[in-house]
Amino acid sequence: MRVIFMGNPEFSLPTLKALIKSNHELVGVVSNTPKPMGRGRQLKHSPVGQFSRENNLLLIEADSLKSEKLFNQLTELRPDIFVVVAYRILPKSLIELPKYGALNLHASLLPKYRGAGPIQWALMNGDEKTGVTVFQIVSKMDRGDILLQMEMGIEPNDTMLILGMRLCNAGADLVVDALNGLENSTISARPQNNEFATSAPKISKEMTVIDWTWSAKKIHNWIRGLSPRPGMSTQLNGENIRIYKTKVMESSTGIPGEIIKIDHAITVATGEGALSLIEIQAPGKQKMKTVDFLRGFEVQKGNYLGS
Repeated sequence: MRVIFMGNPEFSLPTLKALIKSNHELVGVVSNTPKPMGRGRQLKHSPVGQFSRENNLLLIEADSLKSEKLFNQLTELRPDIFVVVAYRILPKSLIELPKYGALNLHASLLPKYRGAGPIQWALMNGDEKTGVTVFQIVSKMDRGDILLQMEMGIEPNDTMLILGMRLCNAGADLVVDALNGLENSTISARPQNNEFATSAPKISKEMTVIDWTWSAKKIHNWIRGLSPRPGMSTQLNGENIRIYKTKVMESSTGIPGEIIKIDHAITVATGEGALSLIEIQAPGKQKMKTVDFLRGFEVQKGNYLGS
């Protein structure tokens, strides 16, 4: 089939690479226009855009998905199908353009975790399993019929980055399987059961502030789900620090937010149990082991974290 791929971040790249190696014809790639980044505010392509340029793929960098220019560009490529991974919501005019419509790779077992943050919420909720879904795109977000799914276990030390890489690699092969099935008429779509639908909304800034009255396990899971980006934050001696790696401790005798032990790590009392802080980032510094953080910052037992 003639395929147009649409995506932006690194999560999209394994699927793009799998399409290149497949028996299908990749006729174009759509990604966002370059954006000013960094201190110099230099224009920077998305990871998908950069990879496409480096590999001489036909790249269309689009501002508006509703423009007549983009519609005409895509029509001229005569696509049989769009494959969309971590991109934007397609207007109806684009969904209906190819013969087979548009497929999306979603990092959950739909209908669970519809929305922008399925990987984060699976970790934040302490789930033991998740997966990937290839489904047909319709106007309502993440509501289309399911073509293929793959379940995957969540490991105790998984973070958003680690789990995300496993999911995107597994999903890449699943997308190619779905394309093969559609082309050979060996696959049939099934509707989602809305009774089991849950949401995975985008992470807001307010969600990244640690509430030390939560249990140690809940805080630990939220830190896993938001590591490495954006990270969970708290106040220490009037400064905002980010915490990226923790370990749940069984017992706690302190008040929530109180530092109850300092050795190679900082142990903090929570609403239930205690949490050992293993990796920290101070303002203007790189992420570091807590033992290194303690060499440059004065922290004492009895200090409190939080506002």
